[in-house]
Amino acid sequence: MSLILKSLRALSDATRVRIVALLEKDELSVNELQEITRMGQSRISTHLGLLQECGLVQSRREGKRSFYKLNQPSKGAVSETIQLAICGAGELPEYSGDQVNLKRVLNRRREQAQVYFNQVAGRFDRVYGPGRSWQAFGHLLLRIVPPLVVADLGSGEGLLSELLARRCQKVIAVDNSEKIVAFGAAKAKKNNLKNLEFRLGDLQNPPIEPESVNLVILSQALHHAAEPPQAIASAYRILEPGGQIMILDLAKHNLERAYELYGDRWPGFVESDLHQWLEQAGFRKIEISVVAREEQPPYFETILAGAQK
Repeated sequence: MSLILKSLRALSDATRVRIVALLEKDELSVNELQEITRMGQSRISTHLGLLQECGLVQSRREGKRSFYKLNQPSKGAVSETIQLAICGAGELPEYSGDQVNLKRVLNRRREQAQVYFNQVAGRFDRVYGPGRSWQAFGHLLLRIVPPLVVADLGSGEGLLSELLARRCQKVIAVDNSEKIVAFGAAKAKKNNLKNLEFRLGDLQNPPIEPESVNLVILSQALHHAAEPPQAIASAYRILEPGGQIMILDLAKHNLERAYELYGDRWPGFVESDLHQWLEQAGFRKIEISVVAREEQPPYFETILAGAQK
């Protein structure tokens, strides 16, 4: 079979067209392609193998990782075929999300400190060290929290709010359950946390004055919102200029029973959607990454998104 026919056959698959369009921008590892496309590693490796077999892609080793890039000829029928595939990729429904995720992955790659942190975090649970635990790290980090005014939206009974109130100037915990707000307020009073205030309200329209807080936290709360973009826009409204939003939530998953078991409205989120919603609200300096992966089914992943007003 001729090289042109092999290329045409390879590019007849939408997934391989997506990969070619991504590699046209920069070389990427399998893990980076997995994060961008939200596809499994074996599936991506299979498609890369087919693209490499017909000479459209080449790879190089760097330590334990392999990086792939487009092996695009400068001219000829194969080059024209590749360019046509790249143009066609723009018509795929996944294209816009791929481009947002690609931008985020490349930006993070340039942030060497973030890369180092991810490597350290990956080793934390594997190597035992006496007295070393996430609980201890949490207390250490709380000690260095500046005296901020914090809004904890969708706070529940306020576990995180209580911890923050021990160091922050003021914490406003917002929840839409009267019973939970009453419980949290009573517990805060019992613990003499005078700077912790519980308010009844919806995280999509929190009862907080505009530009009055330094930090907004949505910790495992956004997937309960009817309209997540509206909740993010409301967070922007109540933040002072230069304030920050931190979103801790689940990556998109396939556990349909989550609606029944946990009352979730959304099955987690893809990073590209969070990025777009934050941008639309007016946030800048957006950083999004997966910070935890469960080792047992259903293998939930946790996303941390941060941005500045």
